[in-house]
Amino acid sequence: MSFWRTPQGVGVLLIVLAALCFAALDTTTKYAARLAPVMMLLWFRYLFQAVVTFALRFPVQKLSLLRTSNPRFQALRGVLLLITSACSFFGLQYLPVGEFTAMVMLSPLLATAMAAWLLKDYVSPRRWLLMAAGLGGVLLVVRPGGQVFTWALLFPVLLVTTYAWFQVLTSRLSGQENPYTTHFYTGLAGTLVMSPIVLFSWDTAALLAHWPWFVLVGFWGTFGHLMLIRAYMRASAPVLTPYLYSQIAFATLGGWLVFNHVPDALAWFGIAVIAASGVGNALLSAYEVAKQRHVIVK
Repeated sequence: MSFWRTPQGVGVLLIVLAALCFAALDTTTKYAARLAPVMMLLWFRYLFQAVVTFALRFPVQKLSLLRTSNPRFQALRGVLLLITSACSFFGLQYLPVGEFTAMVMLSPLLATAMAAWLLKDYVSPRRWLLMAAGLGGVLLVVRPGGQVFTWALLFPVLLVTTYAWFQVLTSRLSGQENPYTTHFYTGLAGTLVMSPIVLFSWDTAALLAHWPWFVLVGFWGTFGHLMLIRAYMRASAPVLTPYLYSQIAFATLGGWLVFNHVPDALAWFGIAVIAASGVGNALLSAYEVAKQRHVIVK
């Protein structure tokens, strides 16, 4: 049987599609923010997710879609992703898409360090070395005198931190909640938090004139996370995570096609180091899982 017809193969295709959606979301957001208030785009992104998820899943799951045994964790997860999105939406107004995405992809490495600290997970010396290499890659991208050395670097720094917390909490909830329930409450939490805030920057004329961009922002974010859910339903994280780093390539391509921006030589090298350390971290996870299964079988 062809690998691409197996659950793992389908999972890989879905995770690459999710990475493409997230890169398209960042590129679309950067462009759409020139046409409409960022707060409105952010609000619509979560409203779209809540409404579409409810419309697609309620006929299938009925009231079970709304049942959760961890309402506070669901709310916290939604707020963390909202803060992450806000940092992305605002940060992309000042930073190139490719470099911004590369820095954000340091999040899984930080999540590993946080899991070691909070959950007391064992982290091998090789994994700490990979994390150090990833940090070194970021420093190459954001070095003084480089293309992206500005105060706006605060946005990806905050984003990486909040998204790492988001990943740790997602790991905590996995296996306890239906993934579509979690997806719905994430959209609902973002919508409820943003609804009173968006009133201060509401622009009806912008919404009517540029509504297709609002729909695109909502679609890329919602569809990307749905593909992510379906990918992890078919294959494990160690198998899929290396392919998430294709988002860096998609984002860099989008930055070139839409904004005619190409990273400089040192930034390219830094991006490559970040991607390599992230993929290495994922492959190490796969090796450790396989080794543990081998020990159990013996």
